Amino acid sequence: MDMDLTGKVLIAMPAIGDERFERSVILICAHGEDYAMGLVLNKPMEGLTLPDMLEQLEVPTGIPLPPQLVLNGGPVGKDRGFVLHSRDRIWEDATMDISEQLCLTATRDVLHAIASEEPPNRSVLALGYAGWGPGQLEYEIAENAWLTADVTAGLVFGEDHDEKWAAALDSIGIPAGRLLGSAGRA
Repeated sequence: MDMDLTGKVLIAMPAIGDERFERSVILICAHGEDYAMGLVLNKPMEGLTLPDMLEQLEVPTGIPLPPQLVLNGGPVGKDRGFVLHSRDRIWEDATMDISEQLCLTATRDVLHAIASEEPPNRSVLALGYAGWGPGQLEYEIAENAWLTADVTAGLVFGEDHDEKWAAALDSIGIPAGRLLGSAGRA
């Protein structure tokens, strides 16, 4: 495999043809020959906040937490939680490197840390993920379903979810208003 998109962002093209991913910005957390896995960064779960989620999971909170929205990370494994966070907190055998600034932890340890006096500097919780089988993501990119961009802290941790798609496009020099509803091939 010559394409490794781990740590990159996918930006859905207007003609993606799957309403679940319309105007999505997805951070690719793992990409190999057999699969790709990512988290949607700009689709919060309506009305579900981090404090609510921690309460539901019976994670005691030792500090006041902001009402940060939990992300709808994708259509697969909706009962699984994933925390994207800064690299200042790492859990051996549980934390996966994504980039020089980001990692992913999917154990309760990170939730307890978020609710403690020693949380990661920055974090966001997502439920579910987006997944692709062997060659599927590469095929979708070749079919102009996705553009790729570098990840930024604003795309991951920013709370203006409605603006993330346009911001991701802007980061690669494409004004959102210039994209047509259907993509052609050169």
